[in-house]
Formats: sequence, C-alpha cells, structure tokens
Amino acid sequence: QVQLVESGGGLVQPGGSLRLSCVASGSIFSICAMGWYRQAPGKQRELVAVITSSGHSTNYADSVKGRFTISRDNAKSTVYLQMNSLKSEDTAVYYCNTEPSTASYWGQGTQVTVSS
Repeated sequence: QVQLVESGGGLVQPGGSLRLSCVASGSIFSICAMGWYRQAPGKQRELVAVITSSGHSTNYADSVKGRFTISRDNAKSTVYLQMNSLKSEDTAVYYCNTEPSTASYWGQGTQVTVSS
C-alpha cells in the first residue's frame, strides 16, 4: 500500500518562497515519475511539475516555469517542490502523486496561501 504525505505549505507574502515535501511509503517510489499537482478553489486540479524516476529530467507548467523547481531524493523516498517568487494565483492545495496520477494515491495535500 502506498501513502503520500505532503508538508511545507503555509501563508506567504507575494514574492516569497516555500519548499514543499512529499514523503512516500511503499516500494514503488524509485521507479515512478512523480508530479506535483495543485487545485485552487473552484478550479480543476492541474499538474504543475514532473520529474522522472531518475531525477534527470523535469518539466513544468508554463505558469510556474522559471519560478518552481522539482527535485527528488530516492534514498529518502521524498519529492520536493521549491517555489520562489510566489504570486497570489499560486494559492491552492498542493498534492504529489505519480505521473500519470494514481487515483488511490491522493493524499490530503498541503495548503499554500499567497497573500499580503
């Protein structure tokens, strides 16, 4: 059974930074591409960043490109999302999951609120 637990969210001012973490239980982590997703109020969940199983390749949504960085530590079964130059439109609940996502792996997510 796989469990994904996100942490690191919070309230930050525009222009600020946060680093999200997602710890995975189970043995599948090191063989899966992982993604960070977000869901803002009233909007559909969207994929914002992807990293391959090896960590050698990443991809980003245009809205976060140049501001967010995804990384992973397979020894710790953890994937990270470094978020810089945050904007109000980045406010959302952030989730990690495999990419493509696996329905049964969705966790509680971590709330990120960007506001002055």
